[in-house]
Amino acid sequence: MKDTYRRGASILLLRPLEAGGGYEFLLLHKPRKRDAWQLPQGGVEEGETIEQCALRELQEEAGIEGVALLGTSEREYTYDFPTSYRRFRPDHICGQQIAFVYGLTDRTTQVVVDEKEVNQYRWIRPEQLPRFVRRKEYLGLVQGLVQEALDALR
Repeated sequence: MKDTYRRGASILLLRPLEAGGGYEFLLLHKPRKRDAWQLPQGGVEEGETIEQCALRELQEEAGIEGVALLGTSEREYTYDFPTSYRRFRPDHICGQQIAFVYGLTDRTTQVVVDEKEVNQYRWIRPEQLPRFVRRKEYLGLVQGLVQEALDALR
């Protein structure tokens, strides 16, 4: 059987800064050594749209509901699973192809992580992103998504 990529969805969630205008966005931390900070994301289940999946994953990973969707990006991010991970997969899934949406919430939104799949979170300003995301391709992608989301708010 030919290797294939699992469809995934992710959300860039913005909230307004307390003062002075501007926005910050949510990053989640997975309990692993490398590439631990990322946007909420996960695999698309049968019958789900990208938007439905992204909102479900946001609720599962961060406990957030009631988000206003601003749009869907044309950007996608494809990556291969590490060989060490693939050894434990009994299928032909070699990686993930992620589509993105962006949304808006307010300052009162509470984040609740499960301490297992996700063990930390941060609301960060766009210029802080390089301190958290080191992988150049993913960093550029998220920076582009932030700009798309901010443009959608104008």
